[in-house]
This record gives sequence, structure tokens and C-alpha cells, in this order.
Amino acid sequence: MADQPAVDLTNCDREPIHILGAIQPIGLLLAVTADWMVARASANLFDFIGVDPADAVGRPLTELVTARAVHDLRNRTTLLRGPDAVERLFGIELVAGRGPFDIAIHLSSGTIVIEAEPSIGELGDVTGMVRSMIARLDQCANLETFFREGARQVRALVGFDRVMVYRFATDGSGEVVAEACKSGIGRFMGLHYPASDIPAQARILYTRNLLRVIADVNAVPVPIVPQLDQSGEPLDLSLSLLRAVSPIHIEYLKNMGVDASLSVSIIVDGKLWGLFACHHYSPNCPTFERRSVTELFAQMFSMRLESRERKETVEFERRARDISDQLLGSVASDEALLRDPDWLADVLTHAIPADGVGVWLSGNYAFSGATPPSADFRRIIRALNATSAGKVFATDHIGSLIPDAEEFAETAAGLLAIPVSRSPRDYVVLFRSELIRSVRWAGDPHKPAAYGPNGPRLTPRESFAEWKQLVRGRSLPFTGSEQRVAETLRATLIEVVLRLADEVSAQRQQAGVRQELLIAELNHRVRNILGLIRGLIRQSHVSGASVDEFVKLVDGRIHALARAHNQITEDHWGPAPLEPLIAAEAAAFLDEDERIIVHGEAVLLNPTAYSTMALVIHELFTNSAKYGSLSVPGGTVRIQWARDAAGDLEISWQDVGGPAVSPPSRQGFGTTIIERSVPYDLGGKAGIDYAPGGVIAKFCIPARHVSTAEPGDRIPITFAKPAPGHREEPPTDLLGGERVLLVEDSLIIALDAEDIVTRLGASDVATASSVGAALDQIAAARPTIAILDVNLGNSTSFLVADQLLKLGIPFVFATGYGEGAHFPDEHRGRLVVQKPYTIINIAKALAQTMGRNGQ
Repeated sequence: MADQPAVDLTNCDREPIHILGAIQPIGLLLAVTADWMVARASANLFDFIGVDPADAVGRPLTELVTARAVHDLRNRTTLLRGPDAVERLFGIELVAGRGPFDIAIHLSSGTIVIEAEPSIGELGDVTGMVRSMIARLDQCANLETFFREGARQVRALVGFDRVMVYRFATDGSGEVVAEACKSGIGRFMGLHYPASDIPAQARILYTRNLLRVIADVNAVPVPIVPQLDQSGEPLDLSLSLLRAVSPIHIEYLKNMGVDASLSVSIIVDGKLWGLFACHHYSPNCPTFERRSVTELFAQMFSMRLESRERKETVEFERRARDISDQLLGSVASDEALLRDPDWLADVLTHAIPADGVGVWLSGNYAFSGATPPSADFRRIIRALNATSAGKVFATDHIGSLIPDAEEFAETAAGLLAIPVSRSPRDYVVLFRSELIRSVRWAGDPHKPAAYGPNGPRLTPRESFAEWKQLVRGRSLPFTGSEQRVAETLRATLIEVVLRLADEVSAQRQQAGVRQELLIAELNHRVRNILGLIRGLIRQSHVSGASVDEFVKLVDGRIHALARAHNQITEDHWGPAPLEPLIAAEAAAFLDEDERIIVHGEAVLLNPTAYSTMALVIHELFTNSAKYGSLSVPGGTVRIQWARDAAGDLEISWQDVGGPAVSPPSRQGFGTTIIERSVPYDLGGKAGIDYAPGGVIAKFCIPARHVSTAEPGDRIPITFAKPAPGHREEPPTDLLGGERVLLVEDSLIIALDAEDIVTRLGASDVATASSVGAALDQIAAARPTIAILDVNLGNSTSFLVADQLLKLGIPFVFATGYGEGAHFPDEHRGRLVVQKPYTIINIAKALAQTMGRNGQ
């Protein structure tokens, strides 16, 4: 061992030069061909082996090193995967009796490069050491302590005077975010370094060769022999652990007063996040083993850092999804919210902090919070239209987007624009106010380098004295996570906008279809009602009955029809029980309840199902009364319902005891309603069987339309009309001596109402069909009480009501709109008579209005 040449320990670094014909004198380098013939080597290797370089090149490797070493090297070479792969071996004896070496092996342009350093073997249980180091990292509560612990662990491992965690910014500059150093040498924590300190090509090399060490800045490099191969190319040492250092970088380190350095790349998500930057103020080279462990620790540190950042991103994305759901749920039901900047600001700033929000939609804009003036906002929108379409745009310096932005920078210095359409370009823009801050630079960043005496060759800067810069006109930057959240929100907002556009188009189309269907249905309803009234009149004739009895019978049945119609529309906004629906429809056709056999639990139908089933049951009763069991004496209808295991409501209808049934020759509108309403409107099932013994219809209403009623809320079904003597007739002197004003735009209905109030004892009845005519009647002869139809063609009678209220004349309203009539505040709560008029409902309303007893 005494004859063994000393192998100096210095090395390479983080330089923009990929190919250098020399290595640092801390080890040996040997390059062999694919058939393991010596191609070139460092000059100190030939001295170490004692072979003349001219004799060594072209010889088999087995003639220079031990056969065992060649065997191990061959085996390890087979493990190389990928263009930047490096394999390591420890404690390998290259030359018999000359001590063990630690070896790194990689491929370079088809050549196998072998680098060797004397082996120390000092660490022992490396696995346990790394596991303990990683455990300390995992105990860190936040990134600040995580970075600081990483720097402490690396310094403990490599023994450098100063270890820094150096993070790159998006503009290429760097910042020291953590530091571990010995006392008395000053601190670099918080200092920034300009991007030019580490050129772009050097950053690329950092992602390939993860660890670089310079053991002594004053060491003399060892040349590679021969410098060029047979094709005239030098050896590519980009992945070399021993690569010599550019003189420019050596001068840079000397200007800093550093004698040794080590840097380890921190790679996050495949990109260069930063470095462990280590400085020593005297020559220092950690062993190959320590450097390998340091590189492994840095890789684990990078993975843990990536995991922490991804957790943060996942949390951002979760919040973005919540906000997306809120946007979809709220804006889809209320399009106006998309134009409400206050609402958008409240929603969006929960995920992306901002001081103000501007909304630009179809040339219209609105603001919330701290935003630029409207004229400047328009300039910003025009500038945004020149950026990449369909992408989120973020900047912390609006001045880079439009000129003269410093005039409003105090209010809005940075922005994040979320496009919500393609053409025209609409945006939701988040603004951040100016953040004035002092940045500490390691030297003046505006003079990072100067041209040297040799022409276009950069001379490293000499001053690293702390230089403070006051940054104005910039906001807090929008982070990558915030921009990813914005992309998620962009997709959601575009989806909402497109959905709203589709819904508007679909609504227009559906409105046309509904209008056509409504016209057809109204036509059918009117014809059916007219036919039904005609049938009622014809079939209500009773032999020997007087005209008054005949009119009374027909009048009662017509009002039964009106009650059935009201049953469809009243309580429209809440679930309603099934039994009254059946009762209301049946009462239009029957005088006794024994002909309807009903069995079923107490259930409620939601408004959609209730309206649909009212129409269906009405058609069934109509058909039965015309052609089925209710068209003959003694015939009955059996109606049953029950909920199945899935909660669906199954309803059956059966005509019993009627005439023989045969299928209709053609399908009318009523049959279509029976067969298609439930499947089409409710998503259920319907079927009708024209069995000879009577029609059988079955329906299945899905459970979502059905709810169970409380047993105590069940309304018993009664179809029989009141027995004679159970209802008192209104007094014929109720309006004795009164002058009644009757406002009604239909002559026939007005005559009917005039006849009713005359029967109630009115001495004088004045009728009017319009507001003007009614006011004229009031002016000509003041009435003592009035009945006002609310809707008079294209106007209402509220002006007449105002005049009557002013004069203190009592009045009641009348309407055919049921609960859908809307009244101004001053007339809300006024008595309303529902059409059609009957002597009973008019008498009740007038008696209550005049403060008299009456039915």
C-alpha cells in the first residue's frame, strides 16, 4: 500500500459544459468498448496501474484489472436501464494488492465508462441510516421544518460548512428556503440568486446527473487519454461523477470564497425543483459511499416533497370539485348568478384567494371587490383575447400584459383569467392587489455577469454582497395548484354556459311542442265538456219532473264537473291524497256512492302525478259513463291500489256489470291519455284491456311520485249529494234594497249572475264589461255592493276595486283562475268567489262581506 499513488479527492459540479476532456483528481476513469477493450482512460489511471498509455489503449480490460473485477463489472452493466442510468459497486479490487475501490458505471455513446475511487467503507448499516433520516422528515409538520430538517440531515452526512435548500422560481431565479451551517460564517437564508447564475443548459444536466462534487477548486484536472476517439469525438462526460469543472464556475466559486462544493438535485414531478447546495471553506470531499447515500436521501426527500405537494393539490382539487358542484347546482337553476360578481367572488375565492372579481359576458361586465377601472378592464380583455384560446391565463404583473398598468397596480397588480367561452371570448377574472415587498439578493440581480476580455465569454460576477430590491407593481403569484383549480373551474363554468344555452334551445323547442299539445288538449277539453253538458241535459230528463227540478239537477251535475276540475289545480304545489281526486271525478257522474267500490291505503301523489292521474281517471269515468258500467243501472266500478315491494303505486280499474265491451275501432285522444300519460309523464306503466265483461285498466306509478299519508289524514270518499232538507236555501231577502254593481266581461255569465243576485233580493243590478264602463256606472249611480270579475279580457278590475275601496263600498272578487289568481297588496285577503257562479257561493260571500248571516 505504501507504493500506491495517492488518489486526490475533488471532482465535478453543476456546469453547463457537458463534454470535457478531463476529470477531477479524486479518482480514476476508464472507458471500454462493447467488447471490453480499453478505449481511453484518465492519465492518473495509467500511472496507477504502471502501464504506458500507448500500450494500454486497444488491449482487453482483463489485462489491466483483475478477472474478478471484470466479472463484476460485466454483470452490473446488464442492469443499466435507460439513457441516464448509473450503477454502483462498492469494495471492488481493481488491481491485486492495491486496495478496494468504489465504482460507478454508465454508458456514453456506446462506450462503457467506469469511474473508481478508493473505498473507505465507513458507514456500515446504510439502510438503517436512510430509514432513520426519512423518518425524521416524515415527522415534520410543515414545509418550513421539512426543508430545514432536510438541510440538517445532508450536512450531518457530508460534513460541509453550509448546506442550503435552494428552490427555483418560475422565472429561473433561486431562493434559499432552508439552511444548516456552522456558527460564525453568516447566513444565506432568504437570499435570492439571479437565473443567470445557473444557465439553462446546466439545469438540463442537473436532471440527468443528480450529484456533483468539487472537492478542491484549486485542484489541477486530469486529462483523458486519448482526448479524441477514432472518429475525432471527445468522450461525453455528462453523467460522469468525476467530470472536470468549467473554469468559469471555478472562478464563480472562488469569488464566493468557497473552496469545495457539492450539489444534489431535487426532482419533483420530473422537473428540477431545486438543489441541496453545499459549501465548504476548505478542500473537502465526502467518500463515494457518503455521496451515494446523500443522492439516495435526496431522491427520497424529493419523493416526500412531491407527496406533500400532491396532497396540497388534492385538497385544492377537492375544494374545486365542491365549488364545481355548487356552480353546477346553483347556476344551472339560476342563470343570473353567472352575471353576479359578488356571488362568484364569494364562491371562487374559497378555492383561489383574490381581492376582486370581474365578469365579462357578451360585452357586458360587472365587478366585485378590488378591480381595475372599467376602461382598463376592457383593455385587459382585449389583451387576453390575444393569448392562447381556451386556457387559464395567470400573471402577477398585469404590466406585462398591457401598458400603464402601474396606474391601478395598487388595486389590481395580478390576475387569473378563466375563459368561459370561445367566441365571443367571455371571462371570469380574479384580481390580486399589489404586494410591495423587499427581496434580498446575493448581489445586484441586474448585473449578474459581464463580458470578459476574450470576447463573448461570460465572466462570473464578483460581488455577492446582499442587495435589497423593493418590488412594486406585482401581486402574490398564482401557484400551480391554484391554476390547476382554475382549469377545473373553467371546465365547470363552460359546462354551465353550454348547458344553459342548450336548455334555452330545448326550452324553446319544448315550449312549441307544449303549445301545440295544449291547443289540441284544450280543443279536446272544450269539445268534450260541450258534449258532456249536452249529454247531461239529454240524460237528465226525468218523466214528470218540473222545469225547475230539471234545471236544478243539471246545475248540480255541471258544478260537480267544476269541482273535479278544481281538484286538478288546487294544492298544486304539494302532495295531495288520491281519494278526493276519485271522489271529485266520480261526483260528476253519480248520485250514490254504492256504485264505486274503492280499496287502498292512504297515499299522496306529488303535483305532477296528481295532475296526470286526475286527467286519466276523468277519462276512465267519462268512458265508463258513456259506454261502460256506469252507463247502465246497477253497473259498478272497482278501484284498487297498493304499493309494491319497490314502493311503486299499482292502481287497477275494472268496469263490472256494464254492457258487453269490444275494442274501439279507432283510438281517440282520451284513450291516448289513458295509455300514454303515466309512461310519458311519470316514467311508469299503463295498460288497458277491453275485456267483454268490462274494461280493465292497470297503472304503475314510480315510487318517486308517491308518499305515504298519515292514517289520520285520510279523507273518506263520499259521492252522494246531500239529502233533501240537509241544506238551507239562501234567503231571498239577503240583498233586499241593495243596488249591486256586477263587473263581468262575458254576457252569458253576467246574465246568470244578474239572475242570481236578483233571486237574492237585489232591487237594482248594474252590469259592466270593462273598467271604464264600471267607473262610469259608479259615477252615475253609486252602488251599495259590488261583484268584480278579476280578469276582464286584457285588463283587470283592480282599478274599479281601488275606487270602491276609496268610496267605502263593500265588494267581492270573482275569478275562474282558482288559487292561481294574483292580487295587489291592498286587495290581498279580500273574499274571492270561485267560478262558476252558484247561488250558494255568491250568497255566502255577500253575506260575509255585508256582515250578515247567510249560507
